[in-house]
Order: sequence, then C-alpha cells, then structure tokens
Amino acid sequence: MTGIIYALIRVSTKGQNVARQIKRMIEIGIPKENIIVEKESGKSTVRAKYRKLVKQLNTGDTLYIENIDRLSRDYDGILAEWHLLTVQKGVTIKVLDTPMLDTDQTTDSLLYKFIRNIMLHVLAFQAENEWQKIKSRQAQGIAIAKASGKSLGRPKIVRTEEELEIARQFLNEEIAIETALALLGKKKATLYNLRKAVSETQN
Repeated sequence: MTGIIYALIRVSTKGQNVARQIKRMIEIGIPKENIIVEKESGKSTVRAKYRKLVKQLNTGDTLYIENIDRLSRDYDGILAEWHLLTVQKGVTIKVLDTPMLDTDQTTDSLLYKFIRNIMLHVLAFQAENEWQKIKSRQAQGIAIAKASGKSLGRPKIVRTEEELEIARQFLNEEIAIETALALLGKKKATLYNLRKAVSETQN
C-alpha cells in the first residue's frame, strides 16, 4: 500500500456519536489527523469537508470507509463518487463492512470485477432504498403528529404578565437592570428577550 492513508467518517446529524468509528479507524493504524469526520447528510450538496478531502487525495492514496453510504445516500451519488475516486483519481478504497469491495484485491480477474461491480450496485440500491424508507417514516410521523394536534419544533416560551411588566419597566428605564434581574431571578439573556418581546408589542 503506497501513498497517504485517510479515513472518512460521516454521520447525518450533529447529535450522533462518532467515537466508535474513530476508534475503529485508529485501531487499523490510520493517523488521527487523517480521519475526516463529517456531520452532514449524505444527501447534502455542500459537504465541504468531504469535497476538501477529495481534492487532497492523490493517485496511490488509500481511503477507508465503514460502508459505501459514507460516500453518498443515493444510488447515483454512490456510483458517481466511487468512479471519481477509483477511476479519475486513482485512489484505493477499503470498505470495512464489505471487504469484497476493496479495490486493492490481488485477485482482479474479469469474473471478480464483474462480481464486485454487481455488489457495488446492489449496495448502492440498498443505501438509497433505506434512506427513502427513513424519510417516508419521518413524513408519516409528522403527518400523524399534525393530525393529532401536536405542535412540532421547539415549544413556545410562555411569559407571565409579571415578567412582561418587569421587562416593560426596564425598557422604559423605570428600573435599573440590576433591579430587573433581581425581580426576575433570571439571566440577562432572558431579560433582553423579554424586553424585545415587549418592544415589539409597543411598536
């Protein structure tokens, strides 16, 4: 194996834990500074970290991924990125969960290429199919929640008349900020939010 070894770790949301994947890559021997962690949907058109990594990769480099949906979440996207990396850039790809897809196989007969190509297409199909199911379940859940009258998103903050009155007095400079904070028993940010709310009702 020649060139520089990299690893790509992608999770769809910032709340997902990447520690397990990082540990797995480090155990393989990949330097931590060469492990690229991307917290963004594979469907995103931005993916700044991944695009930066692609520009860094050169012929002879090796890229480790846990599975092929790290490259993209849709069928065409996976095949396009695979072709870009392996054919256009000459990068070796190692797929931890599907070693048969590894492009550095010593056996590279026509039959093996054929089988690997079929497997790539099947897994690309599975990746997009699973993503579509997830989106469908999310849409169904939202529809059910709306139908049952549940509010989505962050709950609205309810302010008491007393809090609004304190904010009004502070806005009109009838009381000092120290007095307002003492009466509210809250932080400055809350007071400023209350002042803004009162100000908007007065305009």
